Amino acid sequence: MSYALEQMAMLSLIPVHMSLSLRSPRVIAAVGFSVVVGVGVVSYLLSRRKLTAEEIERERRELLASSGRITDGTIMDTMVIEARSGDARVEVDSALDSVPAPSIIVYNYRIAGVTYECGQDVSELGDRVHGIRTDLPIQVRYSPRNPANSIVVAESWSGLRLSSSNPYRAD
Repeated sequence: MSYALEQMAMLSLIPVHMSLSLRSPRVIAAVGFSVVVGVGVVSYLLSRRKLTAEEIERERRELLASSGRITDGTIMDTMVIEARSGDARVEVDSALDSVPAPSIIVYNYRIAGVTYECGQDVSELGDRVHGIRTDLPIQVRYSPRNPANSIVVAESWSGLRLSSSNPYRAD
């Protein structure tokens, strides 16, 4: 009998303007729990750290380097973008034969009768692309689900042929 009295006392605390089905302690607990979970999810989404563009690109390169398929390709062009610091031009390291490493590599490859022409920004990978040979074929790693998503060099993999003074680097 005391249990029934406790429930009656608990129900007397619930406002009477609510319908009878909403006055149940279980429904009120479920609504309260849902509100707490909702506030937690929203606060997580608003406070989590956003990835920078460089971090997203690095993750894409590592994913393709570890799980992408390999095909043959050809370098079409390399572009060197001169870095400038204020008004003074940044000097190229003389130990690297005074030839700057390319910033962008434009390449093409063919998969299932479709030719893809892509470019990869390799400005962050200068040590991996210095002295590349544009007259030799290359290897391209691409995503089987999206063949246009491809790379020719990453931090842990390279499909480039390097100059004879530095033919292949051991990882």
